[in-house]
Amino acid sequence: MKTPICEMFDIEFPLIAFTHCRDVVVAVSKAGGMGVFGAVAHPPDRLEEELRWIDEHIEGKPYGIDLIVPNKMAEVSVGGLNRDKVEAAIPQEYFQFAAGILAQHDIPAEGLYSFRDETFRASQNMQASGAAKTLEVAFSHPIKLVANALGVPPTIMLEMGKQHGVHVAALVGAKKHAIRQVQAGVDVLIAAGGEAGGHCGDVSTMVLIPEIHEAIQPYGNIPVLAAGGIVTGRQMAACMAMGAAGVWTGSVWLTTSEAETNPVVKEKMLHASSRDTVRSKARTGKYSRQLRSPWTDAWEAEDSPTPLPMPLQSLVTEPALGRVDKLSQSGHAGAKELTTYWVGQGVGLMNRQMSAAAVVQEFKEDFFNAFVRLSDALEAE
Repeated sequence: MKTPICEMFDIEFPLIAFTHCRDVVVAVSKAGGMGVFGAVAHPPDRLEEELRWIDEHIEGKPYGIDLIVPNKMAEVSVGGLNRDKVEAAIPQEYFQFAAGILAQHDIPAEGLYSFRDETFRASQNMQASGAAKTLEVAFSHPIKLVANALGVPPTIMLEMGKQHGVHVAALVGAKKHAIRQVQAGVDVLIAAGGEAGGHCGDVSTMVLIPEIHEAIQPYGNIPVLAAGGIVTGRQMAACMAMGAAGVWTGSVWLTTSEAETNPVVKEKMLHASSRDTVRSKARTGKYSRQLRSPWTDAWEAEDSPTPLPMPLQSLVTEPALGRVDKLSQSGHAGAKELTTYWVGQGVGLMNRQMSAAAVVQEFKEDFFNAFVRLSDALEAE
């Protein structure tokens, strides 16, 4: 195909796959799309291992990385996080509330919040200093794209991108944010509708794509990748008809055979409908969409504590959900019930487990069939 995204990254098909699984990155890139590795949770040494593995298996095909460096963070994050700062910044009622949910499902909470340095890894990576170290590792590898998931990319990301000839992308969920990103100098916009899994806004993909495409024209006609609930080629065709140059996908890869997703969660996703997700601040402190479960219901109840700002809320929820995740895989009934993970409303169309390469092929065929249907309609006129 001939689109700005295909030309920019020298790929066959403008399908970008965001994933935390290196195997999916490689499979998608080798199948004609491009994989993007979610790097926020990896310290520099671990990221070096992951990217080296990708380099050894991807056969020279292009790939990228994704970070989360938000513009607004809780003040406690300035200068780094440690146990004392967390204990001072997070009221005990939050830890007690999370522990209470676990107790209702026969899951012990002892030792859950005995914080160690590893607990703060992702939070450190979401600060400029931590992101700089991650970027140094990333740019020592042949990446073709670096994306920032929250807010305008930090200056260091934009500068290092230009220095290394790597395109910089940013996720946006509103017109004003898109304009701000173009003015800041990003190379690619990822317009994520409210149907998306993970962090997302509240404007639907169907509305957001044409709105952003039109809004940025006076400031620079940079490529727009559509995101948010997109799990089929026909959805991709619809987005490109509205002005997108390709699509950014995440949820659809969670149920692939290569994905490292908890098998219990995979099974839930394969049987879920589009209404089995919830958009909530309760997991990270910013709105994100995830599978609904008794865990998410508890945090959305009227008597639940108001979510803390990022990254403090995650320091309450992630240790608990980590324990839930492990126990669910051992067959613990309460944990299996509580399990949840980020996923978009497109989960209702994710009904079969396939390999990542098969998903790419199905996208291509579905896109082509949609194109033929529209062409036939024009000929009928």
